[in-house]
Order: sequence, then structure tokens, then C-alpha cells
Amino acid sequence: MKLTVIGGGSTYTPELVDGLARAHAALPVSELVLADPDAGRLELVGGLAARMLARAGHPARVGTTGDLDEAVAGAAVVLLQLRVGGQAARHLDETLPLACGCVGQETTGAGGLAKALRTVPVVLDIAARVAARAPDAWIVDFTNPVGIVTRALLDAGHRAVGLCNVAIGFQRRAAALLGVPPGRVSLGHAGLNHLTWVRSVLLDGTDVLPDLLDRHPDDLAAVSGLPAPFLRGLGAVPSYYLRYFYAHDRVVDEQRGAPSRAEEVAALERDLLDLYADPALDTKPARLGERGGAFYSEAAVQLAASLLADTGDVQVVNVRNRGTLPFLDDRAVIEVPARITASGAVPLPVPPVEPLFAGLIAHVSAYEELALDAALRGGVDRVTAALLAHPLVGQFDVAERLARDLVAANRAHLPWAA
Repeated sequence: MKLTVIGGGSTYTPELVDGLARAHAALPVSELVLADPDAGRLELVGGLAARMLARAGHPARVGTTGDLDEAVAGAAVVLLQLRVGGQAARHLDETLPLACGCVGQETTGAGGLAKALRTVPVVLDIAARVAARAPDAWIVDFTNPVGIVTRALLDAGHRAVGLCNVAIGFQRRAAALLGVPPGRVSLGHAGLNHLTWVRSVLLDGTDVLPDLLDRHPDDLAAVSGLPAPFLRGLGAVPSYYLRYFYAHDRVVDEQRGAPSRAEEVAALERDLLDLYADPALDTKPARLGERGGAFYSEAAVQLAASLLADTGDVQVVNVRNRGTLPFLDDRAVIEVPARITASGAVPLPVPPVEPLFAGLIAHVSAYEELALDAALRGGVDRVTAALLAHPLVGQFDVAERLARDLVAANRAHLPWAA
């Protein structure tokens, strides 16, 4: 079975390879293809990937290529983990909004919109190649902003499921706090990508979230980045990304004068690539843990295996709403537990969402629809409308300024803006 990783030159790829090496029985990959336009990075990452699989006794051969058509031809699964514009573009995503008094973050707010503008057309081109050369392949999207990118793929008719590591990360943390294997824990996780709340933690079917909030308030506060008393009042644990909404001004103050995350990651990547160049290295280095994306490899392997084997198990993924959240359009993409079969992901019923959460979900979902329209059709006016709709921007003068700044800064990646 052939598995292709688009963006395979990422310094994060060895984490994925480590997951594949440990899951050969569940996902019997015979050929792993890493595709990336950066030949230098691809050589280093591909070499380490081959050594890691060899050390694990994994039979898969590793191929590297800059040719997308070659990469996807005959693949059973195509994983998307690309970053259009690299860390330089991310730095702008994180600093231009901050200059306007808005949170600077690469997946939400103005920065997330800029990333969507660059990313959606590229992903759709890749998906069209997959449809032509591997029509039965599943596309698993881990490329942010996952909700918008996944909706673009589904709207275009592609076999795609969106994936994020937030849910599996919290599940693993909750299991550790409870002192039980992760398989005994499931989450009442609902919302949009990077806009979710855990409203229940089921241990063998019994909700233990109130007990966790009472017994481990500091641990849950650390996971969410929000104070424990606030979490108790909510009766839920928001994802870390909700701090950009619930503590906006505090986050802006923290970000001002601090290095951007893009600058930190760029420095880390240089160090990691130096490590990867060592021909003696055949395991993922400890420093890779600083890169982020914890448990992505487990989530990606589990999802791919379930899609191919028609297991019918339940995983948290990004999928069409289909009436699951009745206050959203059926075509919206939400992040909820879903049953995974060979036909795709089917969202499970979700208990009615509290107005406090539903209002914000509806607000951001409307923004995502406008963001996708701007990514597909271009135009400063559409970019402005999307920014005006986002609760982290929402002021006409700020939206107009940011739209001009973001389009100008990303002109090289926006054909319509040339």
C-alpha cells in the first residue's frame, strides 16, 4: 500500500514516520513517498525516514520527489501537511494583525485568513491530481486552517477528511490524569476546528469531567491556557485556541515585543535539519517534541487505517455538519466524533450545544464561509468582508487596513492580486 505525504520535507515528518513504524499491522504501508518542492530538506528528511523504518524492521521503501503527479499516482492515502510560503509567510500572519491590535496567530483571525488565501488554491490543485491519478485514494488534511481547507476539498467533490491533534491530545491527557489506558476514554468534543469545547469525558461510558475539574483544575487550566475557576464556571474545557477569544487583550499584550512563533520554529527547524543530516541518526530526536503537533502521527495512522479497513470505530475529525449542529448549514465543516468507514466519516449525534458556545460557533462558521469565498474568488473586498465577520477583528477600519496589508504581503502567492 502506498502512502504519500505532501509537504514531506517538513521537519515534523519524522514524527509521522515514527507512528507508521509502530503501526505496521494496522496500516501495512509498503511504499512511503515524501513529496516537497524543497529538494534539500527532502533529502535530509527522506534519509532519516528510511533509517528510522530500517531500524524498526519496517519493510516499506521510502521515495522522495518534487513531482506531484508521480507522488500521488496509485496512492491509497495522501496526507496533506504543507505550508505555502514557509515560516516567512507565517511570520507575517502573526505580526501584521498584531500591528493592528489583533491577535497574531497562524490559524485563526486575520493570520488564519491569510493562510487560507494562500493554501486553498494549492490544495485544490493537489487534490485534482489525486483524483486523476489515484481516484480511490483518501485525502487526509492536516494543513491549517483545517476546517476551511477541508470544506474546500469536500465542496470540490474530493474524498477527504480533516484531522487535528487537539482532541487526541486532550484524550491522552485526560487518560493520564485518570490513570487509565486512552482506549477507555472518549470525549464529548464539539465545535469547529480550533474552536472546540470538551463538554464531557467518558470513562467506560460514565462522564467524569466534573470530577476532573474538581480534582485536577491546574492541569486542565494548563491544557486550555485559561484559569481553573473560569473552566469550572463553563463546565467544559475549551481548546487552547479559545484563549485567543476569551483572553484576547491579554494575549495581545503577551505577543507584543515577544518573538513570533514563526521565528522560534524557524530556528528550531535549522537545528533539527542539522540533526537529520547525521547519517548515524535513526530515531526521532528529542528536540522534535518542541515542534508541536503532539499525537498527530497516532491520529493520522489511526484515521488512515480505519478508512482503508472499514473499521467503523469513532474518531474526532473534521466532517460535513449534515444537521449535527442544527444552527449551522448542513454543508459547514465541524469537528466532532464520527464513525469512520470505507465510505468516509459520519458525524455522531451531539447533545444540544449551549448558547454561549453555539453563538461563537455560528459566528466563526459564517466567517469561514466568507474566507473560503475569498480564497476561491479573490478580491480585497471579499478579504475585507471575511475579516469584518471574524470576531477577533470585527471593526470596519481594522478590517479594511488588514485586508490591504495581507493582500500586499501575500501578493506572490495570490495570482488574482498580481
